[in-house]
This record gives sequence, structure tokens and C-alpha cells, in this order.
Amino acid sequence: MLQAPQRTNVRGPTFIRLLARLTDVDVPPSRQSLSDRLGQWLDWTHAVALSTTLDGKPSEVGFDVPTFGSAEENEYIRVRTSLASVITGDRAFATASQRGAEHTLVEEGGANEVVDYSLFRQRYLAIQRSMQAAAGNLRGRLRDMLAQRTADMARLAAVDAAMERALSPREQALLAHVPALLGDYFERLRQAEQTALADAQVSEGALAIAPGAWLDVFRKDVQSVLLAELDVRFHPVEGLLAALRTN
Repeated sequence: MLQAPQRTNVRGPTFIRLLARLTDVDVPPSRQSLSDRLGQWLDWTHAVALSTTLDGKPSEVGFDVPTFGSAEENEYIRVRTSLASVITGDRAFATASQRGAEHTLVEEGGANEVVDYSLFRQRYLAIQRSMQAAAGNLRGRLRDMLAQRTADMARLAAVDAAMERALSPREQALLAHVPALLGDYFERLRQAEQTALADAQVSEGALAIAPGAWLDVFRKDVQSVLLAELDVRFHPVEGLLAALRTN
């Protein structure tokens, strides 16, 4: 069976480790601290805005404070579960076992046909847009709720807003490169199978892999990457939820 290339172990979130495993580049460990790397993402205008937020007086908190409870928790679970279901249920990334016997026979019969990566790219980008919109909307609503509680919580909400304005453009630009990385991985898997099939034909030996098996490897790995990206995109939301729970 075709396998993803094994790379040097990379520390960090599952999303980063997965991409490092699937890409054709060994990533050396960074010698910079997190604060140093984060500082490179902030230009002077964002740094001033963040400093002003930290040093400034928080907004006055009103008496009519909305109650945080199960409704917000349930909405978070609903949104996240819905996005995870979209990822695992997308036909473009469904493996042979998920598609069923009928689709498996059709794909095996057309294993020699050229598969275009553009479909996978379009679906990945569409799911990215859905994740960004859903996480951003939920983050904004929770932040507004946090800002109406105590003075400390209002300051935290203001810091989160400033950090989102400063870091979100860079974050989205980096995430936009993921489909290109997966496109390279797609081509490497396809080429590896073509080479294996050609070698088996020359040696007249039994095939060690089923034609088209590389697509299942690719689809399964893309699902894993998307689910890991979902985790990354919802980290700020989970942080706001944690703050609301403690208050």
C-alpha cells in the first residue's frame, strides 16, 4: 500500500505535524521563541493598537449582562460538528469504503484515467471558506458577550479583537497555501503508483498495490488535514468559551 513520506518529527499542533509529514520538505526546528516569531507578524501599527488596548481603561460594563450558559455551548458544538460532518461527508474526499461497493467498481474500472486535482482544490477552498466564516461569526458573538461582563473580561475581549485584526490576514494567507502543498502531495502519490505499476510490468511480477489505491491514501490524508485545520481555526473560539465559563 502506498504510504505518505516519513519526515523528521516536527513539534506543534496536529495540523502542522500532518503537513510536515505530507510535504516533500524537511522542516528544521525553529530556534526562535514563540514571542519572537509572533513579533514578526505584527507591524508597528498593530503593535501600537495592541499596546493601547492593554494599557487603556476598559469599557464600562453595564448592568444588563447576558447570561452565558448551555445555549452558547450547544451552538459551538453544533457549528463544529456540522463542519466536521461536511469534511467527512464530502464526496470528493470520500474513500472507497465510504463511497460503497458500486463506486469502488466504477473507480477500479477507470483507474487508468487521468484524475484532475482541480476538483479537490476547489472543494478544499470551499470548505476553508465555510470554516473561516463559521469560526469568525462565533468568535465575534462570544467576544461581544465577554465584553459585557467584568472590566477584566472586557479588556480580554478587546485584546482578542486587536489580535484578530493583527494576525488574521497573515493566518489566512498561510492557510491559503495548503491546497498547493496538497497538490504537490497528490502528484507525488500518483507518480509513485505509476512507477510501481511500471516496475511490476517490467519484472512481470504480481502487483503489490491495486491500481488507483493512491487516491484513497490521498483522500484519507486530506480529510485528516481538514479536521486538523478545523481544530486550529476554532482555538480562539475555545479560548473565549473557557473565559466565559470561568466568569
